[in-house]
Amino acid sequence: MQFENLLVESQYDKHIALVRFNRPKELNALNRKLMEELRDALKALDDDEEVRVIVLTGNERAFAAGADIKEMADRSAIDMVKIDQFTTWDQIKKTKKPIIAAVSGFALGGGCELAMTCDMIIASESAQFGQPEIKIGVIPGAGGTQRLTRAVGKARAMELVLTGKFINAEEALRMGLINRIVPVELYLSEAVKLAKEIAAMSPIAVRMGKEAVLQSYSGSLEEGLQFERKNFYMLFASEDQKEGMSAFVDKRKPDFKGK
Repeated sequence: MQFENLLVESQYDKHIALVRFNRPKELNALNRKLMEELRDALKALDDDEEVRVIVLTGNERAFAAGADIKEMADRSAIDMVKIDQFTTWDQIKKTKKPIIAAVSGFALGGGCELAMTCDMIIASESAQFGQPEIKIGVIPGAGGTQRLTRAVGKARAMELVLTGKFINAEEALRMGLINRIVPVELYLSEAVKLAKEIAAMSPIAVRMGKEAVLQSYSGSLEEGLQFERKNFYMLFASEDQKEGMSAFVDKRKPDFKGK
């Protein structure tokens, strides 16, 4: 796949796709073109049976430093409604395969929101997270007020959203926003390592596990338990379930085919 603002490759493993933002001069600011390309890339990777896990990253200096403010500065409320840029984000969050964000440097505004849209976050020691939209007279619009609150709680989210302050990787880890911190030179390899662990599992079970965890955010506990149970039962129709349990009984490594 060829894109103007993205690099897509599978150099680490045939089951792992690496998607890298490629606007280094703009600190990977998320303009409309980049987000449309990201939507298209994730859709193609979701449809690719060879790919099992997606790693999303920027560079050491910035995962993504926010939205491209130049695109929005002169627009009216009606302009923004017509453009409806968040439909692109809605399509991205429908990605069925797990997405790991490998974050170094700035993950601010839309960059922080995009990292939170991913399923897991591996951060370098230099990572900084924040929702600084309040400093330019607006608030987060791509899920920042909602996902941040679910990740770190009301009081901390309120402080971050209403002051626009940044937090470092250590603070983000204490708050439960990220999975782990590693040295800058290891942040991408650590994300790939995690991706390989997940890619070794049954792709069907991974997909249903992701669905079940996400369901916990959109309904009651009882609804979530019923959804989990349904997915659990459904997996007994898969060849991977038969292979996984047979391998356990035989004391050998399973060979999952995604069927």
